[in-house]
This record gives sequence, structure tokens and C-alpha cells, in this order.
Amino acid sequence: MSDLWIDAWLGAARFQRYVDECSGDRTRALALYEWNVALGQSMMHDIAHFEVALRNAYDAAISASWPYRTHWLLHPDSPAVMPIWRTRDVKGIKRGSDVNFLNRKNVDDAIKRCGFGKATPGKVLAELTFGFWRQFTTKSMEKTVWVPYLHKAFPRGTSRSAVDIDIAAVNSLRNRIAHHEPLFTPTLDPIAVHRQMMHCLLLIAPDVHAHVSQTSRVHVVFAAKP
Repeated sequence: MSDLWIDAWLGAARFQRYVDECSGDRTRALALYEWNVALGQSMMHDIAHFEVALRNAYDAAISASWPYRTHWLLHPDSPAVMPIWRTRDVKGIKRGSDVNFLNRKNVDDAIKRCGFGKATPGKVLAELTFGFWRQFTTKSMEKTVWVPYLHKAFPRGTSRSAVDIDIAAVNSLRNRIAHHEPLFTPTLDPIAVHRQMMHCLLLIAPDVHAHVSQTSRVHVVFAAKP
């Protein structure tokens, strides 16, 4: 029986990556594809818990020191929307760039989806993507977010740059899973990224870390690779 339906379903080029990994064995390649989907699903379970814990920890840390009654996401002086100008060199010409432009757009779009004046902090918080929260530990936001607010979400002495590396890796893995990409490439170690995520989760929410550790199926699924 022909299995050309697989090429029509997944796309010949996409499936070929799995066929190549399995030395031309298309039956094993399909099993590998199913495993890849299962691993992505188990990873996304844990990443989903991490994302919620992260955004709530960040919100709590900023809110605790926020000097205004209006929530920090809805205030015009919010570090998430205020311009942050950095100078960069473009082929020998120095130009200013607002590195907060995309964050501001994301917040404004979230407020719009929540009904503008009817928007509540909780609804806006939930509308913002993992990629938005990932930006908060970047070097460009060190002085406006990390130093005055965000470092309080972590144990004393936590390195911003180390946290940023971990969260960037998780964000990259999350995007790869969302686009149904292979998780077995030579340049990607999903278990190492999961370990980075769990370490970060332990820093911000030890109880959640314990819960995710008990409910995670990542290592079980990973060990079942065809």
C-alpha cells in the first residue's frame, strides 16, 4: 500500500527530514514524527505552567514597587511602554532606536483586544505572549525594568544575564514546537533547555517547580524516541 499520503499531509520536504534521520526508512520516519509531536506536547505542558508562573511573578514584583494606583501595564509611564532609546551603528552611521517599540505595540494591542477603557490588568496580563515577557530580562531593559523592579522576583544575587539566557532558550524552543519543527537537530538539546527552564522556575516559584516536576512527562517521552 502506498504511503504517499504522508507527503501530501506533511509536505514532502518536511517529511524528508525525518526520512533522512531514519536512513530512508519511511515507517520509522513516521514513528519519529509522532514522537516529535508527543515530545512537543509534553514540553508545552511544562512551558505553559512556566509561562503563567513567570508572568505572575513579574507582575507581582513590578506591582510591589509601582508608585501609582493605576496598574503598571495601563499607566503611560510604564516601563513596558515608555521609549527606551539606544544608539546603534549602521554601516558607520550612528542612529537612535527605540528598543521598546515592539513591547509598546504588544501592550497597546492587548489593551485593544480587551476593550480599551474596559481593559483590566488581569485580562491584559493574560493577552501578552511569552515573547513579551522574555524581553524583560534583556540587557536593553536592565536599567528600566530589572534594576528597579524585576530582580525582586528572584533570589538575591541572581544574574540577569544568566536568567535571560535561560528564558531566551525556552522562548526559542516554544516557538520551534509551535511551528511543528523537529526537536532532534544537532544544535538543539530539548532536555537541556527543559533543565534551564526548571532551574528558572525553581528561582521564581519553588512550589510550582515541585508540581511541574511531579506532573511532567518530558523525560518519559524523550526516552521513548524511536
